Amino acid sequence: MNNSWSLIAELESAVSNGNSEKRVDILRRVTSLFLDDADRLNDEQVSVFDDVLVHLVGRIEARALAQLSNSLAPVQNAPIETVRTLAFDDRIAIAGPVITQSPRLTEADLLEIASTKSDDHLLAMSGRARLSVAITDALVDRGSARVMHRLAENVGAQFSNSAFTMLVTKGERDSQLAVKLGFRLDLPIQLLRQLLQRATELVRTKLLSGAPPERRTQIEDALVGIAAEISREVTKTYNFSSAEDLVKRLNRDGKLNEQILLGFVSERRHEETIATLALFCGAAPSMINRVMKNQNFDGLLVACKAAKLSWSTVSTILRTRFAHYSISENELDEARRAYIALSQTSAQRTMRFMLIQEHGKEAS
Repeated sequence: MNNSWSLIAELESAVSNGNSEKRVDILRRVTSLFLDDADRLNDEQVSVFDDVLVHLVGRIEARALAQLSNSLAPVQNAPIETVRTLAFDDRIAIAGPVITQSPRLTEADLLEIASTKSDDHLLAMSGRARLSVAITDALVDRGSARVMHRLAENVGAQFSNSAFTMLVTKGERDSQLAVKLGFRLDLPIQLLRQLLQRATELVRTKLLSGAPPERRTQIEDALVGIAAEISREVTKTYNFSSAEDLVKRLNRDGKLNEQILLGFVSERRHEETIATLALFCGAAPSMINRVMKNQNFDGLLVACKAAKLSWSTVSTILRTRFAHYSISENELDEARRAYIALSQTSAQRTMRFMLIQEHGKEAS
């Protein structure tokens, strides 16, 4: 060990007068020296290496720094300031390994990185063996879909109820994320139920076939309850009188428009949504209620086109019209193509035919 310390004496000369290759050589030799003796070094000795490496890091090319990051990432007593310097580097090839593995990064370090660095940095962090609630809150708040997926797969990640709720909401539009969340044994039962309520049949099937036994029982119980609620929802009768009065009053005051309808839809105010759409396309609320409840969306698309609604509003209606069924992305894309292809004239003509049929049913 005493002989090897002479290597450190070469540092100032390498930094002051050496070329890039010389500095890289010194970095590799110092790193090798540290790694060879890491398990025998005390804190003071590690601190000496830390000073040397920090001095070199700012003067070394990216590829060598990436190698250094990979070498130091799993080391329990790696030089702290060196690790922090690497972790806060904007270049993910350098920062990634220590962000993912190093035990030398503190909770405060990780929170600062999660709050300020790129999505690549967040993705690296989401793969750490253990993640606290505070860290996952920050990652869920800022991370992209790929960060959400890695977090959902990370059994060492702990989540707050609010973070789990955000993930479940995202899972309504991301079937792969929904499946990964459904497999987590720490997902609260009420959120598992919410996930299943809005899941497609494909997601439900995957969860039932792939979940561990203890989770599968919970999924089966939840689906039984959901099926009962679906039956009640489909057969439920509505009284649209109050909603029609409100909608007509808004219309008389010049305040009824597509934005108001969108608000009703987003707030899941079923009666007001039906009454507004019925007024817009000249139909009875009872008829709109039937097409709204039909899993086939053709009649609803006709009514929405006759009402001259934008696709963004229509897609929101399709996503939220069932409390216990989530339209898949493929179905939504199919609906979008059909809606774009449907002309205003054809929709209004079809609507008139539907109204004639409706009157015929009422007369009989």
